[in-house]
Amino acid sequence: MITVLVIDDHNMLRGALCEILDLESDIIVVGQAADGRTGAECAGRLHPKVVILDVEIPGSDVVQNLLALREVSPASRVLIVSMHQDMTLIRDLVEYGIAGYLHKSAKRETLLSAIRAADAGGEVVVYMSWQEDKAPCEGERDPLSDHMLTDRELEVVEQVASALSNRQIAVALGITEGTVKRHLRNIFRKLGAVSRLDMVNRATAAKLIAPHPQQ
Repeated sequence: MITVLVIDDHNMLRGALCEILDLESDIIVVGQAADGRTGAECAGRLHPKVVILDVEIPGSDVVQNLLALREVSPASRVLIVSMHQDMTLIRDLVEYGIAGYLHKSAKRETLLSAIRAADAGGEVVVYMSWQEDKAPCEGERDPLSDHMLTDRELEVVEQVASALSNRQIAVALGITEGTVKRHLRNIFRKLGAVSRLDMVNRATAAKLIAPHPQQ
């Protein structure tokens, strides 16, 4: 059985989530808490396999909550849920060892898949609202690197946001135009973008780049 602790200050949402999880034959909710302090106390007593933690809990910082959980139950895998889609925040939280980060728009199947992947100790699972809305196939992983942009890709996005053509980007970055196109294909795939403008908008919304004036 995958034992789960749910920490969320929204009572109705927390209760609904617990009811959903308790319907699964391999998952059991062993505790729930409305704040970080109580959550840490529960984790220290129950030692759940997976902790579902809301990123915004009044009175405590998400990093403080992560450190407190790690101290009392180091083997627990923490799955963050949030309405935010800030990739910088995700990068920071990954440094603190989270098992995954799910936007609250994720479907039930996606959440269940993420919980099972966290319990299995696989790669970090990331689900953002712009991604295809389906759970990963069993045995597959949704690594953070699949949704992160490399430093070079970020440079390309910045150049596109400045309204440069592929040829101009190639000259500016000292690479070939073919390489620019390859980077753009990867960026489109990672962000789920359908056009250059859509790519820039998605990157801006995720705070991967600073907003640019309308060109």
